[in-house]
Amino acid sequence: MATGGWGPDDITRLVSKLTLEQKVAQLSGLNTPELFAMDGAGLGGAPGIDTERLKTIRPHGVGHLSMAWFIGGDADDMRAKLDTIQAGVREVSPFGIGALVHIEGINGFLHASGSQFPTAWAQATTWDPELVRRGAAVTGAHMLQTGVQLMFAPVMDISRDPRWGRVHETYGEDPELAAQMSVAFVRGIQGTGQDTGVLATGKHFLGYGNSEGALNQAATQLGRRALVDEYAEPFRRSITEAGLSSVMNSYNEIDGVPSAANHWLLTEFLRDTLGFEGIVVGDYDAVNLLRTAHRTARTEGEAAVQALSAGLDVELPADVNYRHLAEEVAAGRIDEKVVDLAVTRVLTVKARVGLIPGIGTAPAAVRPDRTEAAEVRRAIAARSTVLLQNDGVLPLPRTGGRIAVVGPAADEMRVHFGAYTSVSNAEMPIGMMAVMEGKVPSIDPASFVFTDIFQTRMPGMDDTFETAARELHPEAPTVLQALRDNGAQVDYVALGSFERGAADALDASVVTEAVSDADLVIAVLGERTGWVGNNTAGEGQTSVSPSLPGDQEELLELLGATGKPLVSVIISGRPLILETAARVSNAVLLAPLLGEEAGTAVANALYGLVNPSGKLVSTFPRHLGQIPLYHGHHHGSGYGHPTGTRHGYGDLTEQGPLYAFGHGLSYTTFSAVFTEQDSTPAAELDDGMVRARVTVTNTGSVDGETVVQLYARDEFATVVRPVRQLLAFSRVSLAPGESRDLVLEAPLERLHYTMGDGRRGIEPGDVTLLVGLASDALVSTATISVP
Repeated sequence: MATGGWGPDDITRLVSKLTLEQKVAQLSGLNTPELFAMDGAGLGGAPGIDTERLKTIRPHGVGHLSMAWFIGGDADDMRAKLDTIQAGVREVSPFGIGALVHIEGINGFLHASGSQFPTAWAQATTWDPELVRRGAAVTGAHMLQTGVQLMFAPVMDISRDPRWGRVHETYGEDPELAAQMSVAFVRGIQGTGQDTGVLATGKHFLGYGNSEGALNQAATQLGRRALVDEYAEPFRRSITEAGLSSVMNSYNEIDGVPSAANHWLLTEFLRDTLGFEGIVVGDYDAVNLLRTAHRTARTEGEAAVQALSAGLDVELPADVNYRHLAEEVAAGRIDEKVVDLAVTRVLTVKARVGLIPGIGTAPAAVRPDRTEAAEVRRAIAARSTVLLQNDGVLPLPRTGGRIAVVGPAADEMRVHFGAYTSVSNAEMPIGMMAVMEGKVPSIDPASFVFTDIFQTRMPGMDDTFETAARELHPEAPTVLQALRDNGAQVDYVALGSFERGAADALDASVVTEAVSDADLVIAVLGERTGWVGNNTAGEGQTSVSPSLPGDQEELLELLGATGKPLVSVIISGRPLILETAARVSNAVLLAPLLGEEAGTAVANALYGLVNPSGKLVSTFPRHLGQIPLYHGHHHGSGYGHPTGTRHGYGDLTEQGPLYAFGHGLSYTTFSAVFTEQDSTPAAELDDGMVRARVTVTNTGSVDGETVVQLYARDEFATVVRPVRQLLAFSRVSLAPGESRDLVLEAPLERLHYTMGDGRRGIEPGDVTLLVGLASDALVSTATISVP
């Protein structure tokens, strides 16, 4: 076998030397905690590793190592334990093949030692793909440092229903924006030359963020054209532009077929149409769900055959179903060639990352640049706060005046973190221990199912979780602390609760008295997001009404009645229904789960030390009944109708959103218009490229940044098209009075769709280009003709 360069023939020869049982072993995972040995615990009670167990539980080898994030300690300890596990794996695996270790990292490396970043939704509000790439590159360095090869990120789902609890893991509602962010993340992990030695995984394929009723793992009611043209766009682009190496299936079912067993989805579309050549990994328990939820399979073997035949190469986290594949082959229910094909894909990926002796080269261990991580984290936080409204009360003066700070999120650190963060990872064992010790009311430890941990309420544990968050990030201030650090005269009053039925109900006289001496009130509100605990958002969480939980709406009404100037700070990783906040507040600022930088970023934005420049990546509805509401709806549907009024809601005075996609104010003002530059037209189609020339000007009195947004509308087509489609964008920084000429461009292919005959393309006719600073503020237009 080749020791330097290697090719497909090397993998083919290797597969031919494996027994059927050894092949099957490469197609499933092993849960890392199965190797924990408490009697060999190290410092701090962290479990030791017992690789002798591998000879019994995985005698034919180990394909993949799951849940590596539960290895405690620092990065060096994690590396040492993974090296120990890999040595044991190589002893039981044929030809010394190592295990492919995966980890999560959409918000940073999912381990106590990992650099953390604001959530993906927050990253997207910067509209700055380069920041996403830089953050992902830091995460990739953590992988190399610890011996992890496969990153289970980014989340490429298009999310258009804010009731869904996982919006914060996504890049929002728009296919183009999500595609650009996804490509940037994949390039950050894999490198522009795909040569870093670590690989990214796009998930969840496909349509997961559009589930029925916004329920986790429910059916997706989308037509094939919507799936192909809109929801697949981030995957399509990441495959063609960044060489995406791995794809994870979605938990949903589409038109009666579970994604984990959907041959059209995983083979015909993903591989044959999109050209994907990597591995398809199963989301945790996805193959099990074929039996337990979807009911398409009666036995483990039947589930395994359905999934593998569809194109799902790997079952995770364990081998509950795929361990039966050898029996299914022997019984003639699946051809061994199908197994061989999946094994070939898995071993090709392992060769790329140096896990097969004699084939490929293992990457060198590196240490992540903590300075770079901090710079990126702060830059994302500074550029992702979104000023939703402001009547001039902001920015606050640095001196003079008393400020009353209220709200349940004012002095809490935990609220700024979402799922798949170091904080949520630390909470998981705490919550499980509480369940197992019988400390959670109405829960029987003996019958408790692990996956129910996401929905289990844990009364009385908020302080425990808050302590864990502060121990992980001891230098991070809460919003209250950051305001005080800025020298503000702050009086804090603990008003408001995340929970309904709190012991102390709000009293109007108490609220009035609490703010009576204040010149201004800051209400820090929001919801908790995560895995374990008393969250209203996160994996497994769905809200019938995505609004401020507990008594926060009532608190806002009482504060508004006092007549004091009111600034509402909203901590959330998804759109909430903020009609009350919008009505009673003088200003509203969104802090979209900024992690350890949240307190500082919020205080800096309120005082004008940083001019807010974030732009929404999801539409905020006025009313629950408008959901789903998104900017790129089709002609004849939704709220925006270029050709005139259509049917709307009779009980709504305004049909549009409360805050539109792309919206975000500043402490200065800007204009953006099409202009001819150097005698060239303002808009043109040239050699397959759409080009728009735009002049953007800071028309205000302070420095600021904004995002110039270019949209397109195909005026007539035989297939109904969106009323607007994001095409390109550019973040710019300008001094007062400064102007800059921009050229925004994109391939015409960005406007392609599935035509009536099944081909992707665009029909001849006029395309209107629209430019502005938000999807509802497109003040300048131009026209190009597609021949």
